[in-house]
Amino acid sequence: MERVNMALLRGVCQTPAYTAAECGFFRNRGLEVQIQVASTAWLVPEQMANGAVDFAVIPWTRVAAANSRDEDLVLICGSGCEEAALVLRAGVTLDEVRSVAVPQEGGIKDLTAAALMRSLGWEDRVKVRMPSGDGAILALVGHGADAASMVEPYATALEEQGLGTTVHRTGDVWPGAPGCSLTTTRRQLAGKPDVVERMVAAFVEGARFVEEQPSEAAAIAESYIGIDRRFIEKALERNLPSIHALSNQDAMDEILSLMVELGYVDHHPTGYADLTHLHALTAAQSV
Repeated sequence: MERVNMALLRGVCQTPAYTAAECGFFRNRGLEVQIQVASTAWLVPEQMANGAVDFAVIPWTRVAAANSRDEDLVLICGSGCEEAALVLRAGVTLDEVRSVAVPQEGGIKDLTAAALMRSLGWEDRVKVRMPSGDGAILALVGHGADAASMVEPYATALEEQGLGTTVHRTGDVWPGAPGCSLTTTRRQLAGKPDVVERMVAAFVEGARFVEEQPSEAAAIAESYIGIDRRFIEKALERNLPSIHALSNQDAMDEILSLMVELGYVDHHPTGYADLTHLHALTAAQSV
């Protein structure tokens, strides 16, 4: 068995990895995957850089930004798609919003909020910057903000409990835009291509399990996310992972242009994805 360290976050975008781990898809390919659930995405790139983590499912925008600084990260398979949602606190209308809670700069939740606020003419609204996505949700629930940007299943959980209303999603500004994606390092890609190939294959199998058996996937995800499975299953009806999300280059280019404009990166990065193993796998499976 090849031991692999993998960092995950909490959300429906991570469900292919949860199911691959719990259903034995990694192990069936000779991979002993040790999973750690990170408290926030921005901690993971440094762990990958120092070798503590071999693979992760993190926002593709953070990988692109790392490449603009010549850091050793590369995207290898899509997962999250149209990932973020703008949620209003219960009882608040769009016209009444004066503050929006967002997590740290650079992730798809932050960028979606920036694009939606611009499209809604909310340039004068206050951004309540929180250290994590959890912080943004708590700011909303605790009446510290009128709206918040978050991922599923949190938006669905708030709606189902009457605590919030989802009014817009990433797809409203960038149709098909990817979110959290399977990521590794170039040294892993060059030094252990067989491991990368097996990781992608198991991840794809996990994604198909989620699509075909959402109820079972929701039950698996419950303990990882800390949200009741009924909310996760309902969220999956609205926001299934997509292994091909990283092929939506037009949406990605628009997001990268916004990142340059906001000063998150100083130039439009390239070469941040290598989908060779994904394309070879899906081509073989379609024959």
